[in-house]
Amino acid sequence: MLTAENIHKSYDSLEVLKGIDLHVQKGEIVSIVGASGAGKSTLLHILGTLDNPDAGKIVLNGKEITTLSNKRIAGFRNKHIGFVFQFHNLLPEFTALENVCIPGLIGGKKQEEVYQKGEELLAKLRLGSRKNHKPSELSGGEQQRTAVARALVNDPDIIFADEPSGNLDSKNAEELHNLFLKLREEFNQTFVIVTHNPELATLADRILEIKDGIIVK
Repeated sequence: MLTAENIHKSYDSLEVLKGIDLHVQKGEIVSIVGASGAGKSTLLHILGTLDNPDAGKIVLNGKEITTLSNKRIAGFRNKHIGFVFQFHNLLPEFTALENVCIPGLIGGKKQEEVYQKGEELLAKLRLGSRKNHKPSELSGGEQQRTAVARALVNDPDIIFADEPSGNLDSKNAEELHNLFLKLREEFNQTFVIVTHNPELATLADRILEIKDGIIVK
């Protein structure tokens, strides 16, 4: 599903990633752990095409994405990649359903089809009765499940999650972790998750630790 070879990234004189190699199989849940500043989020953003490496190669589903133009990367990202962030990144002026549907509409899909898919996902995530509520009217756990539905609306090949339970209480964090497992079970969904949460990390099939810019295990 995903292969990265010899990924390097520096910011000015600070070398953050020093030659990262990894692979992820379809349907696999992989956790990336490490101390603050180790480069976890930098790596996730590069794998998810939100940032460019200084050197190295990334292949997703047989497509080398490090050679694509910015315009083509944006289209590829919309179609093949989903994201879940710590702070949800929901647009406050839109309802839960509208937030979920935005990636599908950006991707040029028919509005009727996108909204039907959005409603199905929200219902599956126990948010059917909350679909017309704006983010400020949702709990933290509900906002994060809405963000998961948004990540799924385009049927992505892979979902990248950056500290997805970092802003949740223990009960909602556990619910989110179980949701990832359920989505893998039902849809064979692939996840790469950056986390400081040991419970979430140990639910993964593999744990990769970054230390001093390289993967040590």
